[in-house]
Amino acid sequence: MLTENVMISFLRKFDEYPFIVKLKGKEYRIGDGDPAFTVIFHKEIPLTALTTSTSLALGEAYMDGDLEIEGDLYNALDHFLGQMGKFSTDESALKKLIFSSTGKKNQEKEVQSHYDIGNDFYKLWLDETMSYSCGYFLHEDDSLYQAQVNKVDYILKKLHLSQGMSLLDIGCGWGFLLIEAAKKYGVHGMGITLSREQYEAFNRRIKEQNLGDLLEVALMDYRDLPKMNRTFDRVVSVGMVEHVGRHNYQLFMDCAKKVLKPGGLFLLHFISALKEHAGDPWIKKYIFPGGVIPSLREMLSCAAEDDFHTLDAENLRLHYNRTLLCWDKNYREHMDQIREMFDERFVRMWDLYLAACAATFHNGIIDLHQVLFSNGINNDVPMVRWY
Repeated sequence: MLTENVMISFLRKFDEYPFIVKLKGKEYRIGDGDPAFTVIFHKEIPLTALTTSTSLALGEAYMDGDLEIEGDLYNALDHFLGQMGKFSTDESALKKLIFSSTGKKNQEKEVQSHYDIGNDFYKLWLDETMSYSCGYFLHEDDSLYQAQVNKVDYILKKLHLSQGMSLLDIGCGWGFLLIEAAKKYGVHGMGITLSREQYEAFNRRIKEQNLGDLLEVALMDYRDLPKMNRTFDRVVSVGMVEHVGRHNYQLFMDCAKKVLKPGGLFLLHFISALKEHAGDPWIKKYIFPGGVIPSLREMLSCAAEDDFHTLDAENLRLHYNRTLLCWDKNYREHMDQIREMFDERFVRMWDLYLAACAATFHNGIIDLHQVLFSNGINNDVPMVRWY
């Protein structure tokens, strides 16, 4: 009985939105007013686990089936995760997890642990473009596919491209952005990735669409870019800087600087935070090992050191909320197929990840920024937002 009361007492601080906890046949009301959701605990969580990492303790309980949500998972998380500032994290006890090595070998392993789960897995719930980043919903009735096409079109317009230009995509994914750039603008594009699955799929796409004279892809770490002795008219990076680690943000910007021609444009699209934070332990352990979300201000500070002039900064936070809800809907529709690939713990883990991320964007815990820089002064870019 003592353990039960201690756990309930710990949960009582999350009282911003009232909810019900069911444990051992008893109901406990947290907060005042009509409950927004109900949590069923099939097993008690020790207070030491909750205080070491609230995120890990609750996340693992959900993965293991020891914690269930009555009703809609996203709705419950949307109410609960707005209070993440009340979560407990013992960084000293979780030092190895939170502050992993930023060496090349380790980061390659971390990236592959996420992106090399299998193209067949991602095809089940991404759209036809195989875009695994925030879409751009221009219209209320835009499908996920249309939003991803919109996003790439928007980025390419911001880059102010013209025929014959060269474009580097750092962290190119499955290559849709470069394929569109080659088709619509006739640019010569190069993509780099650490994911073998993405590399092989992008290469197939290049061959299938007869774009071998315009596009190339390499398995390469961004730190090796300056060694190529090549420069590009434009550089883009979508959802990649989150993987380089806080100590390497300046190095990442330095590398982009060295391969971008004077006056060239650089678009950086990344998940951001209002303030610097070491990261969430559950996400780091199970989803994005080594991932760290930059603040907008630290990326702008690093950019200034390289004489990158900020031309435009835009927050697309709610677009990512909607993108993630689309992904989670697709994911849930294909759960039976996913169960044939992975165990139940994995299935629950990814459902929790997609729904939780949607909730954190909705609550403003994280943002999505697109920032456009020029390498030094560029007086040829239109004075108004041409895109």
